[in-house]
Amino acid sequence: MAVQDLTIEGVAIRFAAATAIIFATYNPEGYSYYHWAILNWDEFDPVKAFAGVVLLIGWTIFLRATGRSLGAFGLILALALFGSIVWGLVYYGLIATDNTRAITYLSMFVIAGVLTAGMVWSMVRRRMSGQLDVGEVDGI
Repeated sequence: MAVQDLTIEGVAIRFAAATAIIFATYNPEGYSYYHWAILNWDEFDPVKAFAGVVLLIGWTIFLRATGRSLGAFGLILALALFGSIVWGLVYYGLIATDNTRAITYLSMFVIAGVLTAGMVWSMVRRRMSGQLDVGEVDGI
């Protein structure tokens, strides 16, 4: 199995996938799994169960990869990095704190950014240090 290089397109695809999973799970517009299945629990059916399992699989892939790639300290650093960006946007008046919709969207994009960072960090580390992860060496 060939080791893949990190590209802008690859990062963008991972960010789009993370954003899709997050927005499919919940979004402020009311078109999400939360609004469709959870709030209408009395009308739960096999299609909603299937969609929930698909979302859970997506979340599991991203969360496990992020946890393994970044670790606890790296996750804290990624959250601090994106949190400082949010703080700067609020501090300089680009985002109003009383606009809950904007804060919700911003928070969702921050989560997508952290998940994306987790998905690409092994490739970034390999490029910077030349070190491979065990899974890459073993061909797993």
